[in-house]
Amino acid sequence: MTRYLPWVAGAALVALPFVYRSPYPLHILIVILIWSFAYTSWSVMGRFGLVSLGHGGFMGVGAYVTALVWNYGHLSPWVGVPLAVAASAALAALVAYPCFRFRITGHYFALVTLALSGIVLQVITATRDYTGGSLGYTPERYQGGSSLWAFQFSDKTTWYLIALAVWAAGLFIWNRVDRSMLRYALEAISEDEDAAAATGVHVTAEKLKITVLSATMTALAGALYCQYQMFISPDTVSGISVSLQMVFAVVVGGIYVSLGPTIGAVITILLAEILRIGFGTRAVGWDNLVYGVLLILFIIFLPKGIVGSLMDLSRRWRWTSS
Repeated sequence: MTRYLPWVAGAALVALPFVYRSPYPLHILIVILIWSFAYTSWSVMGRFGLVSLGHGGFMGVGAYVTALVWNYGHLSPWVGVPLAVAASAALAALVAYPCFRFRITGHYFALVTLALSGIVLQVITATRDYTGGSLGYTPERYQGGSSLWAFQFSDKTTWYLIALAVWAAGLFIWNRVDRSMLRYALEAISEDEDAAAATGVHVTAEKLKITVLSATMTALAGALYCQYQMFISPDTVSGISVSLQMVFAVVVGGIYVSLGPTIGAVITILLAEILRIGFGTRAVGWDNLVYGVLLILFIIFLPKGIVGSLMDLSRRWRWTSS
């Protein structure tokens, strides 16, 4: 019976916008799905000990390249998004290859990626004549309203289905990696690089594969967020705060479970909305404070996150009851 549960849940999620059409809840669901995909992208590599604090940079590249190509090059997002993803992949390879080649790992790798996130943020801010800088940037709206060519849709149902499909693709990729030989190679590398290399694992190539995959997925999330919101700013899609938000969400939800990042997205987005509605401008920055406190508590008391801990409890219950 449980094997049919994902199909039933998927059918319910697809049918949801046709049954319940309230705009605001649909908006929240779309944002949750987009950020879930972004968090899943980080989890694809983060779960193997490759702690990146630069994914805010990749998301920023995805969002801004897509918008700039549309506004200045007058090229459809169907061209801009692949260009943004390719740019993010090139940036990931440029930064990650020297790190992996010269064994810059652990907290040193995290610091390098942290610098990358800060550099992307500074570049966006410094080129304000083109990107709008800290004031943000708005892609030009298509005059005819909804357009498949411009990848702009006024109907939230359409955006919900797009976000749902991308989210499902993220889960599919996560599970494909989990069932592939790449997983075993990366787990061996995370335990002992020398031993993994001695057994024939190409350490640099395997780590580079998962890093580029994660970066391209994150860039796609940034591009999708840009096209949906039609407004981006360095603080919302780039920089260190976005990178830390990804780490928080994945750790809280469960880094070793495919649905962990989704649960983390539900918590982060709802928390931000509750603070915004309840306290308005007085709560600016409070979400980062709450994220930090919760991150410390979860690392100490629930290191496997909410979903991982619940799965452990379920397994213990079945074992004791059998």
